[in-house]
Amino acid sequence: MKRKHLIVIVGPTGTGKTSVSIALAKHFNTEIISSDSRQIYKGLTIGTAAITPDEMDGVPHHFVGTLDVKQSFNAFEYERAALRILEDRFQEHDVLVMVGGSMMYIDAVCKGIDEMPDVDLKIRHKLKERVAKDGIESLWQELKEADESYYNSVDLKNPARVIHGLEVFLTTGKPISSFRQNQVKERDFLITKLGITLPREQLYKRINKRVDRMLKEGLLEEARTFYPFKEYNALKTVGYRELFDHFDGKIPLDEAIRLIKRNSRRYAKKQLTWFRKDDSTQWFSPFEVERMLHYLDL
Repeated sequence: MKRKHLIVIVGPTGTGKTSVSIALAKHFNTEIISSDSRQIYKGLTIGTAAITPDEMDGVPHHFVGTLDVKQSFNAFEYERAALRILEDRFQEHDVLVMVGGSMMYIDAVCKGIDEMPDVDLKIRHKLKERVAKDGIESLWQELKEADESYYNSVDLKNPARVIHGLEVFLTTGKPISSFRQNQVKERDFLITKLGITLPREQLYKRINKRVDRMLKEGLLEEARTFYPFKEYNALKTVGYRELFDHFDGKIPLDEAIRLIKRNSRRYAKKQLTWFRKDDSTQWFSPFEVERMLHYLDL
């Protein structure tokens, strides 16, 4: 019996992954599973460059605009939900396409993710209060003493990640790193990864132009709509975060725009570094769909 096949399209923001995924999905007459941790939220359309109904061109999409921004959703939950969708849609298709730039979401489906223990919500609330009052830096030393391995690998500027490391330790008495086995889970379908990239100068120009386009399309107004929800994790995102600082009077608008472009470029660099670590990924430019199809040979 022929095994089912998942084509996973990865790469930095702004490289044209969306258009590639549509082209491949139409070729195989199949569906697309989004692996973007922000496009999954309703209303975050402009700031996340979420695909529009017109751009979908009739191709069914999953995990686009399905959650309220108040809802929390992590990579472990995504793994379970995505595997259910894959199992269901593989009943009708031999090939499915997954596309996105959220590194943890993609790894959760392709490699599996370790299940984390439930945490004490009172502890989480107290840690959030400390961050709100004293800043994320106030937790760094405590996290380092609790779990130096996690401390050395985590993004210390990301409050959700820092809080999670501490709340697991304070709830269980064990470091979060002790729950990570890093064992790749077997899947009952084949996985082929296609990386999409561009020369750095070209990519950075595209990112800068995309930010300008977002502003013309109404990013400022969209951010104002979600300003009351800025403390939710869904809004701690490049594009919204900088504009919220502007709304708070911390920086002028032109500085917020400059930071959005800079932080988007930095995130693209981080994505590329992460995805390049996987030797199984074959890299293409977004204009090489025919070469991708030849490589897939399905």
